[in-house]
Amino acid sequence: MSDNTHRMNRFDLMQRMVARLRHEEAVIGGIGHTNFDLWSAGHRPQNFYMLGSMGLAVPIALGVALAQPQRRVFALEGDGSILMQLGCLTTVATLRPRNLTILVMDNGSYQITGGQPTPAAGGADYVAIARGCGLANSVWAKDETDFERLVEESLVGEGPNLIGLKLDDQKPPTQTERDPAQIRDRFMRGLGVKKSKLPG
Repeated sequence: MSDNTHRMNRFDLMQRMVARLRHEEAVIGGIGHTNFDLWSAGHRPQNFYMLGSMGLAVPIALGVALAQPQRRVFALEGDGSILMQLGCLTTVATLRPRNLTILVMDNGSYQITGGQPTPAAGGADYVAIARGCGLANSVWAKDETDFERLVEESLVGEGPNLIGLKLDDQKPPTQTERDPAQIRDRFMRGLGVKKSKLPG
């Protein structure tokens, strides 16, 4: 397990990441507070906000990365959600999309449903798990400055990459608008695969 005990704030990290996105990079936010903070940090048409389905941020991001290899893609997933889809890490390692970066946000709890501890709270090293699945470019961010460095490297280097983040238990400032059709339509237009716009 990483000796990193510095716990960072998810909203602050999302602000730091969004500030570095300059080329219409796609960002897939997993369910709950992960995408709430993404929404609050800087809404963009290239952001996709998962609603109600755990563990699908990485598979969706993988599909986008394979379909648009010229576009950098970020998957934002909580520790509880990644536990539901650990097999996706081996799939990513096998397909090796050079443009994909996974952020695992580890606060050790199912925060949105009341803060129940995840089955792996306090014992799982998600970076070690990712490396065991074949993702050699996997590392814990030591602090906020290190996180910014890792994001910058992922924007110019070859992936796939995985960045583990130890988080505090702060709640997000706002929530994502819950309109699945709008989210899908806006994201498709943001990626340039759909030209139409929903009424209103």
